[in-house]
Amino acid sequence: MNNAPINALLEDLKNPDEGIREKATVELWRIWFHQKGAYGLELIEQSQIHLEAGEFIKAEAVLTELIQDQPDFVEAWNRRAVLYYLTERYRKSLKDCQQAAELNPVHFGALHGIGLCHAALGEYAEAIYAFRRALEIQPHALINQRLLLECTTRLS
Repeated sequence: MNNAPINALLEDLKNPDEGIREKATVELWRIWFHQKGAYGLELIEQSQIHLEAGEFIKAEAVLTELIQDQPDFVEAWNRRAVLYYLTERYRKSLKDCQQAAELNPVHFGALHGIGLCHAALGEYAEAIYAFRRALEIQPHALINQRLLLECTTRLS
């Protein structure tokens, strides 16, 4: 992404001030969720309602249709990856996370998801690599720091 505002937000993720980092994180998520305007956001929200109601098949159908219609919508891939992860379909989740990260290499959520999937599959070296990539973008993310240490411990 060569977008100056996004690059500035990515720099803010490295700021020692937690408030600046939090604002940058929120704004990046907002940008990503709004990539396809009201249409995409509405379907993402619809899938989330189904997910929260435990209607996983309906949530998956909405996201799959959205991906088929808008294959470059990074957050649709990422949200379906979350759904697959929550339903313990780690290989499918990993595939969608990887697609999201390919479309948007600075999507720290997708990189975090790649790490989570590899860890759930017992692939700790791959998980470590993913968490390190996420930390390059978001170096103060305590969850990724902790998961990196946990995976490193499991390897030893």
